[in-house]
Amino acid sequence: MQVTSSGTILRGWRIRPAAPNGGAVLLLHGVADSRTGMLLHASYLLNSGFEVLLPDARGHGASGDDLISYGVREATDVARWADLLAHDPAVSRTYGMGESMGAAILLQSLQTEHRFQSIVAESPFATFHEVAAYRVHQIAGIPELLAWPIVKSGFVYARLRYGLDLNRASPLAAIRHAAIPILLIHGTRDVNIPLRESEELHAANPVFTTLWIVEGASHVAAHNIDPQLYERKVLAWFNSPATHSKLGYY
Repeated sequence: MQVTSSGTILRGWRIRPAAPNGGAVLLLHGVADSRTGMLLHASYLLNSGFEVLLPDARGHGASGDDLISYGVREATDVARWADLLAHDPAVSRTYGMGESMGAAILLQSLQTEHRFQSIVAESPFATFHEVAAYRVHQIAGIPELLAWPIVKSGFVYARLRYGLDLNRASPLAAIRHAAIPILLIHGTRDVNIPLRESEELHAANPVFTTLWIVEGASHVAAHNIDPQLYERKVLAWFNSPATHSKLGYY
């Protein structure tokens, strides 16, 4: 359990492997999901010796708060969970893995959280305002150009009602200055968050990011296409010598 500066209670599971390798992975789920949605990843990571920490994001599962900010506030929560791992003498390396909103939160956290050796982000958005316009277009059946005024109105309301600037929900702004290995995973059939979002993120920092495009995969479902290949790639990413020499943020 963690308590934020505003008193919000955040809950999660911390699971230790039978044969620890010194690494720990923070696993962040997507919107309308909970920590249980990351148990599949926890399973093969534990079997490979990684400790795992699976929190419920604000407004999800057993964690408090009713307001979801898509990373504006959640990115600061990442540091609290990273603190928990950093204070464990059995953990010498910390990694992060997120799906959808969790991937976006993880990327945004890199602006202030510098303890990750490397991260894996599946189906993240580049900026919340871009993906919000896309979703309005998709749901309402209107061109994205016409969706922009609706999104902007929603952003104005969030600022006036909650003091929340959703324009700050921008993995793109964070990734430009990231200097740790980042594996972006995105399926070609993702209709929730289109592939172009990860392509934009990769283009913003091609030196420290690798984009793995999974043909035929839908939203956060790349593992379904070839589970063994997926797990090999993720484990190789975390076990790579390059990830053990953290570079940070520039």
